[in-house]
This record gives sequence, structure tokens and C-alpha cells, in this order.
Amino acid sequence: MTVTLSPEQERRMADLLRSGAYQNAEQVLDRALEMLLAQEEWLAESRDHIAASIELGYAAAERGELIDGDEVRSRMAARKNAWMAGKRSA
Repeated sequence: MTVTLSPEQERRMADLLRSGAYQNAEQVLDRALEMLLAQEEWLAESRDHIAASIELGYAAAERGELIDGDEVRSRMAARKNAWMAGKRSA
């Protein structure tokens, strides 16, 4: 399979390789795919919970009980990170 990178993708790849964290483009791609698959798995496993949370949030918003967007993103990131850490240790 041949993949053609956009100039922006090439710049990002070069930055990652220069950082020394990866030895070659294949390692970068392997890590990116690993992260993408983990995210997709998390979304699939969490879909019902996410939908229920959206419903609860919408009802709270209708009542005027709002949570700052940054706080919501922070909470979701923490949940996702905890989930991913659990997957790595399993």
C-alpha cells in the first residue's frame, strides 16, 4: 500500500522523527493507528453512557444547571485516560 502525505502531514511526521521519540515513519504510523483503534474501541464501549450523559446534560441545561465547557472536556479526558490506562495494564 502506498500512502501520500499532505505537506502538513509530512511536516508533522518530520517533527516527530526529529523529536527522537520514533526511529522511523513506520513507528509513528503504528502508534497513530494504535491510538486511533483505542479511541474507536473506547467510543464503542462508551456509546450508551455517552448518550445517557448527553440526555442528563440536556435536561440539566433546560433547568438552567450548566457546567462550564472546559470542565466537561476535562472530566471526559480524565475518564478516557483512565480507561486507556486500564487497557494498557490488562
